[in-house]
Amino acid sequence: MTKILLLSDSHSYIDDRILEYAGQADEIWHGGDFGSMDVIEQLEKIKPLKGVYGNIDNAKIRSEFPEVCHFRCENVEVLMIHIGGYPGKYTPLAKQEIAEKAPKLFISGHSHILKAIFDEKNNLLHLNPGACGKQGWHKMRTMMRFVIDDTEIKDLEVIELGPKF
Repeated sequence: MTKILLLSDSHSYIDDRILEYAGQADEIWHGGDFGSMDVIEQLEKIKPLKGVYGNIDNAKIRSEFPEVCHFRCENVEVLMIHIGGYPGKYTPLAKQEIAEKAPKLFISGHSHILKAIFDEKNNLLHLNPGACGKQGWHKMRTMMRFVIDDTEIKDLEVIELGPKF
């Protein structure tokens, strides 16, 4: 059983609440737009970090994280792309990667819109944790946490961190 903290679009912002939740997870996954190496370094001090770079991330972050991250967590194939869209509105890159890799879990960020949608056509769960940072048009800062237990994705929770102001 692996406890995952999923966040995205931190845009250089990190606080004690994010770090507290990070400490409760086994792994931290970031859907891109870290914004700064400071965010990465603080998260990496706590737990193993997986992620992808986002459209605001600089060359240093892009050298540390890929555009597309495909991996296995327990017995679940995971695919992560910052700008990936969502079921019925996937980007061309996401469509291609989903077709090739057949993930059970597809994660994206970018939109700052929290979503959890089961994609029946591709037989996968799509998650977008919204935005945990203070930059952007969202009003509520959000993250997600869940458990992967062998082939099962379960106990999904939305974490509201409070208004961005």
